[in-house]
Amino acid sequence: MPHKKRTATGVLGGLVGLVGLSAVAGVLVTATVTPAIAVSGYAATSAIDVFDNMPSYLEIDQLMLPTEFYRKDSDGNDVLMTQFYDQNRVPVNWDQVAPVMYDAIISSEDKNYYTHGGVDLLGTASAVFGNLRGGDTRGGSSITQQYVKNVLQQACEKDAVSQEEVEACFRTTTVSTGTDGIERKLQEMRYAIQLEKRYPKNDILLGYLNIAHFGGTVYGIGAAAQYYFSTDAANLTIAQAAAIAGMVQEPNTYRLDRPDSETNGAANGYALTKNRQVYVLNRMLSDGKITQEEHDAAVAEPITPAIQERPQGCQLATGYEFFCEYVTSIVLSDPAFGETPEDAQRNLRRGGMKIYTTIDPDLQATALDAMSVVPGSDGRLNLGSSAVQVEVGTGRVLSMVQNRPYSPSGADDGSTTPVNYNVRNVNGGGGHPAGSTYKVFSLVNWLEQGHSVNEVLNGRVGTKKVLRCDGETQNVRADNSREGIGNFQNSSGYNGTVRKFTEDSLNSGFFAMAERITVCSTNQVAMKMGVMQSNGDPLDVNNNPYDVLGSAAVAPIDMAQAYASIAGGGTLCQSKVIDRAIDADGNEITPQTSCSPAISANVAATAAFTLQGVMNATGQGARTNDGTPIFGKTGIHEYEHTWMDGASSKVATVVWVGNVFGHAKLNEYRANGWRLDQIRNAIWPEMQRAANRKYGGDAFPTPDANLTKNVLTDLPNVVGQSVGDAQRTLEGAGFSVNVAEPIDAPEAAGTIVAQDPAGGRAAGGATVTITPSNGEGVALPSVSGSPQDAERQLRAAGFTSVTTACTEQDGAQPTVTGTDPAAGSTVGRSTQITIQYTADDC
Repeated sequence: MPHKKRTATGVLGGLVGLVGLSAVAGVLVTATVTPAIAVSGYAATSAIDVFDNMPSYLEIDQLMLPTEFYRKDSDGNDVLMTQFYDQNRVPVNWDQVAPVMYDAIISSEDKNYYTHGGVDLLGTASAVFGNLRGGDTRGGSSITQQYVKNVLQQACEKDAVSQEEVEACFRTTTVSTGTDGIERKLQEMRYAIQLEKRYPKNDILLGYLNIAHFGGTVYGIGAAAQYYFSTDAANLTIAQAAAIAGMVQEPNTYRLDRPDSETNGAANGYALTKNRQVYVLNRMLSDGKITQEEHDAAVAEPITPAIQERPQGCQLATGYEFFCEYVTSIVLSDPAFGETPEDAQRNLRRGGMKIYTTIDPDLQATALDAMSVVPGSDGRLNLGSSAVQVEVGTGRVLSMVQNRPYSPSGADDGSTTPVNYNVRNVNGGGGHPAGSTYKVFSLVNWLEQGHSVNEVLNGRVGTKKVLRCDGETQNVRADNSREGIGNFQNSSGYNGTVRKFTEDSLNSGFFAMAERITVCSTNQVAMKMGVMQSNGDPLDVNNNPYDVLGSAAVAPIDMAQAYASIAGGGTLCQSKVIDRAIDADGNEITPQTSCSPAISANVAATAAFTLQGVMNATGQGARTNDGTPIFGKTGIHEYEHTWMDGASSKVATVVWVGNVFGHAKLNEYRANGWRLDQIRNAIWPEMQRAANRKYGGDAFPTPDANLTKNVLTDLPNVVGQSVGDAQRTLEGAGFSVNVAEPIDAPEAAGTIVAQDPAGGRAAGGATVTITPSNGEGVALPSVSGSPQDAERQLRAAGFTSVTTACTEQDGAQPTVTGTDPAAGSTVGRSTQITIQYTADDC
């Protein structure tokens, strides 16, 4: 920043050389500003013509003001979260400035301010000649002219995108020389004259004090008082006011925030500023603004700065830093804040906007406390964790935290970071594989295609023919081999319902679902529910079969909104972080977010019903046990990432823990008593309980009857097949199999001779009992005659267990009437055979 003040007086010497001082007086006569002065000569007439043809209307834009982000406190009051600025400015009104400050600036800069019409020719001439003599150092421009110059410079700087352009604005409006400088000075006078016709003197004076530069990034009397003396403009002392008034001559020379300066620092009592302050005090005394006693006391008082920094940026938003960064990214990208990213950046730092955010301080505090269980850094692995909560039905972001502390640039050792792990690609965030929490999209896809969650599939391990998007299939090894994708704890899987697969998060079961619904349709459902790759690219680019298990890197906030859409009856809401935004004029500029149906209400209700069951199975470690209905889904991706996603009917919560970089296995490490792959259960319930306490939660809607019905399927008849073939046939059709003990039958051993229920139609997944032959069955021969003859016949046929049973009949001779089992029955040779006969006397 240049050290000279924003106004330049030397150009008046050029004016004198070009048209003569009398000609300038003539210009001012024409403008009815000064008393009549004789005008003579062609040069004077030319100057008057130039002056008359210059624009007279000066557009005074809004001041360049800080943009402020606000959040609520626990009592619902708006509190400042952070601010952004190029110019530290605190605008004040007339009554918020000490009268002595007005006196100081007028005495030092423009003692005739209240008597001239915008340009004080006599004062200007006096200043020029005084400067030439090396005496009086009062500026040559009136306060109104200085205000004009500041307005023009700020209008230029508002569009500047670099420091070079800012300095070019300074040169253009302040230090131009030669003919350009003379014309600039005339234009400045023209504007000043017109301004005084339009505005009261007090308004112009206040405008000048609010816009003036006081060194560094300090602009305006409000910020100057606060920054240099830790007070407000209304309470400035005579000495302080004189010191600040003196700064406008050379703001960066006289600034008081460089105590180590050799020329103007604490060691020499801020000598340059002190000299300038004494000059101002002398002028005030001369003008009768202060008494001799006040003057002497102020001169004797040493300058004692009390610097009060005005921090800015998201590092100021303690406890909300990553949320602040996300809000900033919205401000810089949403058209509501600028037609181009460059416009938005300027508005952020210069536009004086007020941004009121959605964050809930109570939920944020709980989330921060819960997240503390995960170390901010861990020398054993590159450990990261994040959590986010959104309001169902609105998309409002209620909390956003992560384990690593924030810093704008991040530490080389990774102990701090600017990367927001919750969102898409902000400051380099890369998202994380969602693991089994992504299975929710297979579930929704299954339901959308009319399938019931009680439909039974063969979820056993083995090769699955997963449907590709082109109608072809791709073999996937859903097993626990090195080449395959196995199940948790090496489960062999089972024939079961989709509902059961979801509760148990059975990989082989979801591959079985993918034999009926394509992978790309599942990815497309995820996108319809607001989830994209973490860099914003579509999910259905590669359509890898393993996508159904959550291999793609996605952002937790996207997953939170997707789960919220299920809790909200199928309505998906865009993430919303700004409740209200107004510009510096108080106009509403709130960016608009929308909610729209993503899935049907019936599908949403049935998905919620299914996910509720998870909380009694794989999700039981995350139960809140507070009576509020919730649902959820767990997820582990190759033990490198672990998730818990879920919701009540009011708030959705998503927690991720995993490798920021690298492939360390979380189940091999512990922290604060938790195994890292399970540490999600120390975070999620605490956050969801806090949401339940504050927002409540209703019962989820009843699931759709058609999407929960038991489905009858064809039951093959396997009689005559071997035990192995029969099992494969039945399990392939989605049934469970019970193999009974072999029975005596003439069929070869192992041949199925009976099944229950028999072939036909049966409820999918029912258990079918199959009975094999032992290969030892023979047909029981028919016998006759006496019981003794019959026994001899049976034993001759190889039957080893023969008994008799007599029925008395008057006058009857012992005669065989039959056997038990009956003749022709298939029996084993060791089967007990009872010979039945009649006789007169048994």
